[in-house]
This record gives sequence, C-alpha cells and structure tokens, in this order.
Amino acid sequence: MNRKNNSTKRRLRSSYIISLLSITLVLFVLSIFTLLVLYANRISSYIKENIGFEIVMKKGVKEADILSLQKELDKKNFVKSTKYISKDEATRQLSEDLGDDILQWLGDVENPLLPSIDVRFTSEYANNDSIAKIEDWVTKKKIVKEVYFQKSLINSINENVNILGALLLLVGAVLLIMAVTLIGNTVRLSIYAKRFIVRSMQLVGATQEFIMKPFIKTFIIQGIIGSVIALALLTVFIMTMMKKVPELEILTNFGGIATIYLSTLLLGVILTSLASFFSMRKYLDADIDELYE
Repeated sequence: MNRKNNSTKRRLRSSYIISLLSITLVLFVLSIFTLLVLYANRISSYIKENIGFEIVMKKGVKEADILSLQKELDKKNFVKSTKYISKDEATRQLSEDLGDDILQWLGDVENPLLPSIDVRFTSEYANNDSIAKIEDWVTKKKIVKEVYFQKSLINSINENVNILGALLLLVGAVLLIMAVTLIGNTVRLSIYAKRFIVRSMQLVGATQEFIMKPFIKTFIIQGIIGSVIALALLTVFIMTMMKKVPELEILTNFGGIATIYLSTLLLGVILTSLASFFSMRKYLDADIDELYE
C-alpha cells in the first residue's frame, strides 16, 4: 500500500514539475518575443527620427534670418531637432570628407557652398506624404533656395518597417496560440493525473467550487513561480545581450521593459487560472467511463 502511495506521489510530483517547466518555457519565449518587438519598435523610431531634409538657403541671406527660421522650425511638433550649418561649417565638413582643403582647389573662385539647416523629424512624420507637405511649407519661405531629401530611401525604410511589423504581428499571434494550447494541455495532463481524486471528492458530496478552488490556486501559484523564473532568465538574457552589443543600451526603454515584466507575470496568472478552470469543468462534468480514456 505504501509502495502504491509513493508511486502516486512520484507521479504527482513529476506532473507538477513538468507543468511548471512548461509554463516557465512558454512565458520565457513570449517575454523574449515581446522584448524583440520592443527593440524593433525602438530601432524603427530611431531610424525614422534620423530621417530628415536639408534646407539650403539662398545666396546672401543674413544669418539672423536663418536663425529665425530655425527657431520657427524648433517650435513645430513634427521637428525632433535642427542644426544650423553655416557656410564655413559646410566648407570644413566637405574638406574633412574629401581629405583636403576645398578652398585651395577653388583658388580665386568664390566658395559655392551655401548655409543650410539640417532638420530631423519625429517618427510619426518621417514619411513621404508628411515630408512633402512640410517641404511645400518650407519652400514658400523667401530665404529658402531648395529642400533636399532622399524620397526613395524614405520609401524603402517605411516599407521595410511595415513588413517587419506585419511579420512580428503574425509571429506574435502564432506564439500566443501555441502558448495557450501548450499551457492548456499541460494543465489538463496534470489534472488528468488527479482525476480519481476529483471523482472521490464528488462522491462524498463536495461542490464544484470546493473541488476547483485548490486546483486553481495551485496552478495560479505555478503561474507566478513560472513567471518569476522566466523573468529571471529574461534578465540574464538582457544583461548578456547588452554586454555583447553595448549599442542596445541606447535603445533601452526601461519603462517598456518594466511593462514586459508586469505583463509576463499577469499572463502567467491569467493563462494558468483559465486553463485550470476549463480543464476542471471538463472532468467535473465527465462520465465515469471518460475517466479511463
């Protein structure tokens, strides 16, 4: 009799461990995916916010007028940053790029470079439609000669970002379905191992709520423990990635990471509680013959 009880305890313990490991693995994979989505969004915004155009001024424009336009641009909600590039600064930058003094090449010829304002947009306005409207507004300024930006590059960036977003959405949906299915099956298997205990409780007159309560509580605790372990693994993963790729620290959004931690914890509790509830209902409503299937 004791041997039989010990065997039953081992099976139950094994079922608990397998259930916990499955929940931990699922939550860890989901948290990694959510983290990748976070970084993908940050990288997308970072790239978009480095899209802009160069406003080239007309010859002979006063610096005060250029600075006045720059201040006007800085107040616009579509502008992330601006930088005034004087004629001398433009000459210095070109000389550095060419590796030689451009003024020596020109000799007695007047320097053809013109002052400009380099504009960077917020990510929401970094698309050709918005930039075209901004360009139309800027070119109406009397001191502006022309506006230069790479339309093909902007199109390419936005198209790739949209494709990436669609792929991430699809992968996320598939992972969530797999997570729900795996956790549901894991919980059902664990309850299946205790099906005769459930039946015995029913036979002595226990109500469904009384029977379900300890099972749901157990799996909620498993969800919490699995979430904590998954988040510990996620923390190790983040720290390792930052050591290997220091540039990621620039893109790190600690508010977003905190949201991932909280969401993983809540997801662990919600998925395990719902899975245990519906699985318990199945066995509570089952016929005696179904317990042997």
